[in-house]
Amino acid sequence: MANVVIMPRQGQSVESCIITTWQKQVGDKVAIGDILFSYETDKSAFDEAAQVEGTLLALFAAEGDVVPCLDPVCVIGEEGEDISSLVPTGANSEEAAPAPEAAAAEEAAPIAEAVVTAAVSCDRVFISPRAKLLALKTGCDLSKVAPTGPHGRIIERDVNKALDAGFTTTTDKIEAFLRGEAVVVEEAAVVEEVAASPVAPAADDLRAYTEEPFSNVRKVIAKSMHASLSEMAQLTLNSSFDATALLEYRNKIKANGEAMGMGKITINDMVLYAVSRVLPNYPEINANVVDNTFRKFKHANVGMAVDTDRGLLVPVIFGAEKLTLSELSAKTKEAAGKAREGKLSPDEMSGGSFTVSNLGSMGVESFTPVINPPQTAILGVCCTTNRVKADGSVYPAMGLSLTFDHRAVDGAPAAKFLKELCVALENFELLLAK
Repeated sequence: MANVVIMPRQGQSVESCIITTWQKQVGDKVAIGDILFSYETDKSAFDEAAQVEGTLLALFAAEGDVVPCLDPVCVIGEEGEDISSLVPTGANSEEAAPAPEAAAAEEAAPIAEAVVTAAVSCDRVFISPRAKLLALKTGCDLSKVAPTGPHGRIIERDVNKALDAGFTTTTDKIEAFLRGEAVVVEEAAVVEEVAASPVAPAADDLRAYTEEPFSNVRKVIAKSMHASLSEMAQLTLNSSFDATALLEYRNKIKANGEAMGMGKITINDMVLYAVSRVLPNYPEINANVVDNTFRKFKHANVGMAVDTDRGLLVPVIFGAEKLTLSELSAKTKEAAGKAREGKLSPDEMSGGSFTVSNLGSMGVESFTPVINPPQTAILGVCCTTNRVKADGSVYPAMGLSLTFDHRAVDGAPAAKFLKELCVALENFELLLAK
């Protein structure tokens, strides 16, 4: 019996996912546990494993396609099985499940022969979002592209193949083709001649550059940051504290922590610990604003900004005020590791009440962090700099930058929060004993 594989829902806030790579193709044998395809949400990447064994009979989406959660993605069953009743509306089962031999032959066929096929059947164009964007940016002549995706869809690799052959045209003609308007069909022999002529490499140009579209993660970051600055009245307060005691305690942990069964505890862990103890005293700062309504949290759900290859991610440490320093440190390392590996679920990055962004390790002395909506504030942690006291002694000062939404938080309570946090960090061992 054939089984439909649907796009999983990774978190309550996720409505759709983008397929990045198909690990199996139509006609491939599938065993339980085999990876079928990889996909992304707006923040994380996942692999979908087969839950049944059989043969991959059909694909309903191509690489680069955005698929709504719970929609059919592919079918696994027995070879020759009738799956017409399982094909989603608008898809063609014969196109969705070509024989492996036919697919291989199409891949090996000369571009010239495929050109004629693509050009004469253009009343409706099936093309993935990535392929369309690439074609418009590069001027690829889509009428000369051989589609190899499911149900005759043009995908990104098809566009790249045509570009390698030198098939380019104007934007107007590309848009006309996408609208299904008639196009001029060139004879195969002419196309072969064009394809055989290598494109001369352009001379070095000091103005040369490359273009690439925003990744899915970058689009979300851009949208969130723009909304943050355009919809909030943001103000930043800068302060600093004497980090002597904090650094001394950190040195004690480095020297003796391992012998006492403690993991590696960082300065950032200690800052997060202090933040989690001070936050509950300021309900407007430990809050979200949603539709002009305060959502004041009962616990300190502290987000920590993590720099990854895919962009800035903010996993949340829930109930941080209930964790010991050692427990908090273990949680932060687990969360940071999952963020860098792309294994965070959306639920692990939502529901934060406050965020900490630490650029101190990069030598940043002061900056203006941007609030993570719908939170009302964010703390920026800076590096230490040597300062001189009135008596002439030198001490390490660590800078803190608090950005808050002035619509929700007044300047006085924000300043009090920052001051109390500085006092807590200057007396960290006393904070631990509290």
